[in-house]
Amino acid sequence: MAKVFKKTSGNGGLTLYLGKRDYVDHMDKVDQVDGVVKLDTKDFGDRKVFVQLACAFRYGSEDLDVMGLCFRKDIWIHHVQIYPESHKPALSAMHDTLLKKAGDDAKPFTFEIPTNLPCSVSLQPGPDDKGKACGVDFEIKTYLAKDKANPDETIDKKDTARLVIRKIQFAPSQVGAGPKADICKSFMMSDKPVHLEASLEKDLYFHGESIPIKIKINNESNKTVKKFQITVDQLTDIILYSADKYSKAVLSQEFGETVESNSTYENTLTITPLLAENKEKRGLSLDGRLKDEDTNLASTTILRQGLEKEVLGILVSYKIKINLMVAGGGLLGGLTSSDVTVELPLMLMHPKPQDCTSAFLKETTLSSREEVNREEEMKPTERMEHDEGMWDKTKKKYVTGVMNPFNIT
Repeated sequence: MAKVFKKTSGNGGLTLYLGKRDYVDHMDKVDQVDGVVKLDTKDFGDRKVFVQLACAFRYGSEDLDVMGLCFRKDIWIHHVQIYPESHKPALSAMHDTLLKKAGDDAKPFTFEIPTNLPCSVSLQPGPDDKGKACGVDFEIKTYLAKDKANPDETIDKKDTARLVIRKIQFAPSQVGAGPKADICKSFMMSDKPVHLEASLEKDLYFHGESIPIKIKINNESNKTVKKFQITVDQLTDIILYSADKYSKAVLSQEFGETVESNSTYENTLTITPLLAENKEKRGLSLDGRLKDEDTNLASTTILRQGLEKEVLGILVSYKIKINLMVAGGGLLGGLTSSDVTVELPLMLMHPKPQDCTSAFLKETTLSSREEVNREEEMKPTERMEHDEGMWDKTKKKYVTGVMNPFNIT
């Protein structure tokens, strides 16, 4: 490992090192979080050094915190003390590499992420939004304090170093049979109906993979099918703080196919929902982001048996909607038009890489390492600003503030 992820506190006394920032949920276990902290103890006094891993849900702007309201809810927190030494994990190969990189006076730490915690999900900011995106995130923080979790103790920002990590999930190795849906709809002034049937080859597709949809139409009516429209909707259910559920179209495609009265149609139409075509849609759910790097549409949430939904914060699912526009002939054709619609569930996820380093992870790692190199060049005051914000490409600095999801449209 040539490079590591590194973050130094404003006072220079704490430097946090991680070997990676993506941790895979294998359903029965999650990758272990191994890291080290390099210490410069000359100004510590009687304070101790702790490391914290927190999973939290951010759903509002810190600027709104004027009445004692908190717009961040901690889902899970765990602390360990590394100075004076208390936490002594069994050293892994990752620890050995990081300890060599950090040099003397470095202390190792380890966290086990529970399997019942949600994966990282963020809500896409709008073009004018600044600050940390809303959603579920994981953060590792090392800090100086007299007590590890005393809400009354004030911890200065310069005594803190933090890095955001991601908990991600890959598609199961077994793919199920594809869903099928059909409808038979009758119309005014027509003795016979229109039959529509749609099906998928399998129940799960990978991000960026083409999705073929098999469509069969038997038009027994006296009307004409003028065109088709296929829509893919992302359904986001924010269940941690309210019953807030909304839908956003991530693909909408029209096909100028015509099916005349008393005729049939059978074809396979292909679609590919991509984030690249939805960059401006505020509030769209994405797989967790590390600052301003590229990501993808959020993966489908897989619920384990017996798991309480409330702990997951955000649930993401998808559906495909096939809509036929049917119109009658003559002068009243437009007035007697109607729609025939069926819906199919869709699962979108990343394939499980054989060597646990997919193209997605490689791209993420390279982008994140470029950011780390930028962090290392910052002055201490810039580091503190970076801790609380995100990179603004136009201003070439980190800006503060948090996007407010209550304005999602």
